[in-house]
Amino acid sequence: MRRSIGFSVGAGVLGFVVLGVFALPAGAAESDITFSKIVFNGGKPIVVGTTNYVDVSLTFTVKSSVAIKEDSLQVFAYRGTDGVDYGEIGGLWEQESECKKSTSGGVTTRTCERIISVDPRGIQGSLRNLVNSDAKAWKTYGKARTTAGGSDTDKNSATVSLKRHAKLTVDATPEPVVAGKTVTVTGKITRANWSKHRYDGYARSSVKLQFKAAGASSYRTVKTVTSSSTGALKATATASVDGSWRWSYWGNSTTGSQTSAGDYVDVR
Repeated sequence: MRRSIGFSVGAGVLGFVVLGVFALPAGAAESDITFSKIVFNGGKPIVVGTTNYVDVSLTFTVKSSVAIKEDSLQVFAYRGTDGVDYGEIGGLWEQESECKKSTSGGVTTRTCERIISVDPRGIQGSLRNLVNSDAKAWKTYGKARTTAGGSDTDKNSATVSLKRHAKLTVDATPEPVVAGKTVTVTGKITRANWSKHRYDGYARSSVKLQFKAAGASSYRTVKTVTSSSTGALKATATASVDGSWRWSYWGNSTTGSQTSAGDYVDVR
């Protein structure tokens, strides 16, 4: 499977594309060309920070009873209303070498896969940056051109979730601690602010304080706390045995889940 990155619409868009006003390409779903099984990122949310590209898998199936230009297959995720604040993720001109093709009963089935790169900065040409309102479920569609000169656009029921990346820090004190005394665990939760290209404190977020005793295989939740207006976290617990403390955030519809590293405390 070949990996490519590009930014110009109509010439192989493989990055993240958000356009100010753009209409869904003309054409309607027809029985002679259909797109199905469109899956971005293996069905998991796409979680994006403020700077780095995020590589994302894209798979889809196309069935056709007419001849298609093999370099014309496009699949996009889009959000917004046609012609009003419209944007796209991951358009591509698919190459035949990246699709498995079979024909039966006059119908050709192509099973295709690609890796695209999502760019939060939109740094090329007229493309704009991601903004915070882009964190939502995006719809999908496919488009193909026929060798006869026509085209077909097929809106799909599948969706893909785009989320803002979160970060968590942790600090457990004192180290070491006397058995039966109090351990204070602090930290901070921040998340990507796409609109301003930075990470800001995530206020009023429910975050779990978790503990794993030395020799144990998993963490258990001790309590749940709500972050402050700046994203600060603080909780106390009674020290009983050696082990590691961490914070864990389960995510929501706009923000990806995140878990901090563990901070080991020796109990004496």
